[in-house]
Amino acid sequence: MVSMSHRNRPPPPRLSEPVRRIEAGPWAIELLPGCAYATRYVATQAGIGFAFDSQRGLHAIGSDRIRPFDAVPNGLAFVPAGCDVLSESPQGGEYLRVIRTDAMALMGDRAFNNRIDRQATALAWRMRAALLLSSVEDDWEAWALALSERATGSEAVSTTPHGSITGSRMRLLDEFIDAGLEDPLSVPAMAGLLGLSEGYFMRAFKNATGKSPHSYLIDRRLAKARALMRDSTATLTEIAYACGFNSQAHMATTFKQRLGVSPAQLRQSLGLEQIDSESHAKADLLGVAKRN
Repeated sequence: MVSMSHRNRPPPPRLSEPVRRIEAGPWAIELLPGCAYATRYVATQAGIGFAFDSQRGLHAIGSDRIRPFDAVPNGLAFVPAGCDVLSESPQGGEYLRVIRTDAMALMGDRAFNNRIDRQATALAWRMRAALLLSSVEDDWEAWALALSERATGSEAVSTTPHGSITGSRMRLLDEFIDAGLEDPLSVPAMAGLLGLSEGYFMRAFKNATGKSPHSYLIDRRLAKARALMRDSTATLTEIAYACGFNSQAHMATTFKQRLGVSPAQLRQSLGLEQIDSESHAKADLLGVAKRN
């Protein structure tokens, strides 16, 4: 077990990753950090959303009826212009939002979420990586247009595929994974938790999220690492072990592969890069003291 406490350092203020935004032609593109939120508005422009994480809370979309919702990871969403939106979540989740800001309306008059679309997923992940790197030279207009076509095409539906993981089971699975991230977690253990055979579990999970259980587990490790980078003074090495990575180098490689950015670059964007340099300096001093 890795200790995350530092006795000689005051507890850090709780931070939030910034909202990362870029405007490209008629598009406004935002990456909203995973944090608690509560909002109510009438959409003046149609909006496209993409949930990178599983997320739950209460909402009322185009209706006065407030009810619980479960957003699956990799879920595509669409809100038409004029739609009344109320949504709140105690934890939230990282979310991509794309809005057309000119007078041209996006087609579609029906709100939906939780649509699994592999092309939309690839686009959203590419856009997130570019936003995390603050890259302004990418083909943003083409990406936004392509994502809007996935959201407003004739196949845009809001139904959950037959034989997929339900919202309540996804919630149970998230709790199980988050409680055991420091240790190895296996597909048989996840399937057993839900009382499903391993084969059925893998198919149902892929139907619900568009990804494998193993890939989802890696995403949960990354999400926890980002939270610890934001909310603690732990070093990157400590964070890596606390999130189930074999080493800091392993975590850094996974960050680059999945997010397109290194842990050090993300920590630098929060103004916390000095934490690791201080820790390395302290380790060097301790090494000198031991040798003497």
